[in-house]
Amino acid sequence: MTIADRIDDHQARCQPHALSLRMIARDEPGTALTRQGVLEVIQATQAILAEAEAAVRDARAGTFLGVRLSRLAAAADDVIAAARAGDAAQLRRHLHRFEVLTSAIWTVQEAVYGPRWLARTAGPRL
Repeated sequence: MTIADRIDDHQARCQPHALSLRMIARDEPGTALTRQGVLEVIQATQAILAEAEAAVRDARAGTFLGVRLSRLAAAADDVIAAARAGDAAQLRRHLHRFEVLTSAIWTVQEAVYGPRWLARTAGPRL
C-alpha cells in the first residue's frame, strides 16, 4: 500500500463524520443541540482530527503540516466548545472553519503525495 493509498483511506474514514457534522450544522437556527448531538459533534471532530493526524504521520510530513494540524485542533476545540455552550450560530461558524481546514489538509496531501508524486517517484518505465 502506497502513502497515497493510506492517505486516501484516512480521508475516506473521515467522510461519515464530516457528513454528520454537515447535517448538524444545517439544523434549524435557534434549535438547541441535544446531549446526544453534542456527543456526536465531539466524536466526529475528534475522529476527523485523529485521521488527519494519522495521515500526516503516514506521509512523514509532520513539520510540513504541523501548523495546519495545530489550526485544525484549535478549530475542533472551538466546535466542541460551541456545541457544549449550545450556541448554534457559533457552532455553524466553527464547523465551517473546521471543514475548510480539514479540506486544506487533504488538498495539500493530495498535491504532494497524489498521482503526480507517484509518477515522479516511480522511476523509469520499461
